[in-house]
Amino acid sequence: MENNRASSFMHAVVTIYAVFSAMAEADNQNSKVHIVYLGERPYEDVKLTTDSHHELLESVMGSKEKSLESMVYSYRHGFSGFAAKLTNSQAQKLARMSIVARVFPSSLYNMRTTRSWDFLGLSSSPSASSNLLHRAKMGDNVIIGVIDTGMGPIPSRWKGICQSGEDFNSSHCNKKVIGARWFARALIADHGEEAVFKDYLSARDNKGHGTHTASTAGGAFVRNVSYFGNGRGTLRGGAPLARLAIYKVLWSDSLLGSDADILKGIDEAIHDGVDVLSMSIGKSIPLFPVVYDVNPVAVGSFHAIAKGISVVCAGGNEGSIQQTVENVAPWLFTVAATTIDRAFLASITTLGDNATYLGQTFLKKDIVGKLVVMDRRCAGILGSDIPISGNVVLLCFIDLAMKAAASNAVMPGKQAKVVGVIYAGQHNDILGSGDIPSIYVDTHPDIAAPGANIIAAVPPNHKGGDKGFAAMSGTSMATPHISGIVALIKSLRPTWSPAAIKSALITTARVEDLSEMPIFAEGSPRKVADPFDYGGGVVDANAAADPGLIYDLGATDYIYYYLCSMGYTEADISHLSQQKTVCPSKRASILDLNLPTITIPALTNSTTVTRTVTNVGNLTAVYKAVIKAPPGSKVRVKPRVLVFNSNVKKISFKVKFSSTLQRNYGYSFGRLTWTDGVHLVKSPLSVGFDFF
Repeated sequence: MENNRASSFMHAVVTIYAVFSAMAEADNQNSKVHIVYLGERPYEDVKLTTDSHHELLESVMGSKEKSLESMVYSYRHGFSGFAAKLTNSQAQKLARMSIVARVFPSSLYNMRTTRSWDFLGLSSSPSASSNLLHRAKMGDNVIIGVIDTGMGPIPSRWKGICQSGEDFNSSHCNKKVIGARWFARALIADHGEEAVFKDYLSARDNKGHGTHTASTAGGAFVRNVSYFGNGRGTLRGGAPLARLAIYKVLWSDSLLGSDADILKGIDEAIHDGVDVLSMSIGKSIPLFPVVYDVNPVAVGSFHAIAKGISVVCAGGNEGSIQQTVENVAPWLFTVAATTIDRAFLASITTLGDNATYLGQTFLKKDIVGKLVVMDRRCAGILGSDIPISGNVVLLCFIDLAMKAAASNAVMPGKQAKVVGVIYAGQHNDILGSGDIPSIYVDTHPDIAAPGANIIAAVPPNHKGGDKGFAAMSGTSMATPHISGIVALIKSLRPTWSPAAIKSALITTARVEDLSEMPIFAEGSPRKVADPFDYGGGVVDANAAADPGLIYDLGATDYIYYYLCSMGYTEADISHLSQQKTVCPSKRASILDLNLPTITIPALTNSTTVTRTVTNVGNLTAVYKAVIKAPPGSKVRVKPRVLVFNSNVKKISFKVKFSSTLQRNYGYSFGRLTWTDGVHLVKSPLSVGFDFF
């Protein structure tokens, strides 16, 4: 009996051991890349910082060898942290350590896909010598860092390198492209070599997206460029004399990039000394209004702006429904896309009734085929599941990227031969907008810029390109327009902070088109665009160079008026800033974050917010308030007159919102404008009415 009991006991022990061994083995097999964020650097010496990362990782891995094998990146320039392959239990163990601010599982990002600069009033003609382009010396020596798919005498302050790799060596860098790096370790660690096997393991661009965005932001002059005969003219970037630094983080056909790789790109860009970071990337929806908890890119960008680097991001291409705007941390510059005053028109004449339909196409020849009406994304046939064969001309009622639609155009049936695509839709669309901002205290996106049918450079072997040039659409293309303009303003106003530049662009933007007609937002039914579609409006670069007043912010303001107000712990915030942070016992209102926009998410009775403006115009100036109250509210400003002189450069004022409604109404919009008779400093007002 005792032997049987002993045998049963041993069997139970062996079984339990086997179960735990299997669980441990499964945990090991489920390891994936995590980002361990530690906050600001503890040491100026980057080697000491990296050594501290290995010591910390070794404490959970059990040995130095396992630590070295697990480590993917050491973040040691702009901030402190590392990326490593960890199991869930290892990640949780690290997260419980007091020295660790946050542990993030690394997730995936993807891309956000001649005439536009003239459309924005930045003509390169000598006769336009008074515009921002010429006043800023075309962005001479400003460094634009482009975090994307790569790229197809150097300033003495530059610390970067030209990283060699597959089919790309250091000779590909020059006085225009002064640095190139690539980051794929985390993507490969989580998804294997197949994640990049169709791409070059180098900074060389295989897809064209990164080359297109880089050349839009800072490309040099190239004459007699067209895309299959369309849009012929001189091609250039917004800051044609700026330098470009390339950080390849998006890979292969899927154009995906890992959080950890992107964060390493930001870290190295901070170290290298870029002035502007342009990121035409974003996460897929659904999105949530969380910044610090699960968004390492927002964290990395915080360290960039703390060091004076403007970070410009794509707002996404998901259209005009709520919670679709991407990259919404208040220190980022979030960009929507709009069309310009150019269209590549074409018509379809149907046999039988001789009806003519007007749309857009890049095709420059007559074609004959069956007319097939597609849905708005050119992805499905309206009202029919019948396979199609023979020559087909697709009529696509869409508002988004023509290139994206073209990639869907082959879907109706394998037997069909698509011989042409006609794109129909409004020409005043705002792309990548959102009905309600993801962070409810701010209006997102911040601004709109040209992003439809933008012709720019691509690699010579780019599919769909024409002799090294192609037209692309989306907020990916709008983002480098803002990045180029930011580079020009940095050249002209080198002491301005990222927030000051952001304020200048938002408060001087246009809310009507060039013919003073309303701008329409994407969506069905059509509606006049509002601040949730375009932020401040469509960028006016020349006005932004002389805004009169600015709403300025620094890293400390984001800490006390945003992170403290959002309820982040003092320990978390101290890690971020690397200084002991004590949030006030009575926390500041998040509505008082000194943004150039004001959003009241749920006005019931009355709410008062505070703003501070800085005079950057004439030394002596008097500004008066002009109020257009959002319908359903009363707005009062105190004081209504701001008097600046040599001793008074900053003035605070209060804005009181009172509801005149007793029911739910959604959001309504207005504007607060400060004017001295020359400048118009416009702040969008967005008020939500919620009585339940």
